[in-house]
Amino acid sequence: MTAPLVHGTPEADRRLQEITARSIETSPELESRVRHIVEDIRQSGDRALLKYTEEFDGVTLTPGQLQVDPQAIEKAYNRSDPGLLEVLESAAANIRRFHEAQKRESWFVEDGDGVVLGKRITPLERVGILVPGASAPLFSTLLMAAIPAQVAGVDHLTLVTPPQPDGQVHPAVLAAAHIVGIDTVYRVFGAQAVAALAYGTESIERVDKLVGPGHPSVQIAKRLVYGQVDIDMIAGPSEIVVLADDSAEARHVAADMLSQAEHGSGYEAAVCITTSPELARSVSEEIDRQLPDLSHRNAAEQALARYGAIFVTSEISDGIDLVNRIAPEHVELIVDDPWSVQEGIRHAGAVFLGPASSEPVGDYFAGTNHILPTAGAARYASSVGVDTYCKDISVVAYTQERLSKVGVQIIALAEAEGLDGHANAIRLRLD
Repeated sequence: MTAPLVHGTPEADRRLQEITARSIETSPELESRVRHIVEDIRQSGDRALLKYTEEFDGVTLTPGQLQVDPQAIEKAYNRSDPGLLEVLESAAANIRRFHEAQKRESWFVEDGDGVVLGKRITPLERVGILVPGASAPLFSTLLMAAIPAQVAGVDHLTLVTPPQPDGQVHPAVLAAAHIVGIDTVYRVFGAQAVAALAYGTESIERVDKLVGPGHPSVQIAKRLVYGQVDIDMIAGPSEIVVLADDSAEARHVAADMLSQAEHGSGYEAAVCITTSPELARSVSEEIDRQLPDLSHRNAAEQALARYGAIFVTSEISDGIDLVNRIAPEHVELIVDDPWSVQEGIRHAGAVFLGPASSEPVGDYFAGTNHILPTAGAARYASSVGVDTYCKDISVVAYTQERLSKVGVQIIALAEAEGLDGHANAIRLRLD
């Protein structure tokens, strides 16, 4: 790990600029390739979907093999390790309990003269869930995406996830699907799966929204189909900022930084901000000590070289300012008074308070959602939650009594905009 950087120095400023400028790694060639795939799926449906599945996943399927047999989903659950199933079901219960508290109710107000105004909260009808899983089955992401949708009241959930080399879907992903009750699962992924869900094919019905992560081509495809369908966000590589003082243990800080650096793209950001020069040096040493034991050491090393940093600030307030400038996906506060400090954190996907609140607690088990904004999007975006799967419908119930009082004003506004038809629609009701 590189040496700690003193906040405010040219070297620290340059490193901070590199971190805040992070974005999804792409190229004009990749953008063009994804655009071609999306258009090919839109025009050719299943034929193109099968072609790209063979090209990218090395698996030859027929249209009838695209969907996983519901009996195979149940069989995967029954054959899974009972210990894994137990913790998956516990995690699912925690996630459901947390998201139940997010539910909003429709509301209406009386505005006088018999007028009623309001908002009707309505769940989406069809949602497609993207779950990577060819080599590393992200069954936890399946729970995080599906359970809030069910709490919201979504009618139909469709899961797409890549086939393994033998053509089968990873059994842990199927077991998780069974736990949450999803029986519509397709063994496809990538930009081609995004397009299939957005436009529909002979085998896959189009959805209203796409939720879930994926490699850069998936994110590019999500951006291209936005407007045809809604999307949750454009997700980039993971990131963590640990804000710590001299009460923190270096081994905890280092381990938590590495927990995000190991994700695999080599573009993850892992940052420590501390008021303690001694802790900064110890964290750097601990990272070097722990890194060789990681199974994803090479990817973690690449990420740390690109976007790893340890900043030393003179005051905790300076550290808070740095956190807000980075606007990271995950923020850990390992400080004496985390509740006080968290009040100053305006831009973060999720905040973890105290040494026991290690980021993987939220990733897997606490119940909060781990599908979070990245690459600075926490300045304006939120995690996936129940509201992700709902829409508001405005309700207007006017009366002739009120219209008689305000109709002239409405006509004046319409005529000022040059919209005679609008004005006439009101004028006819006043005659």
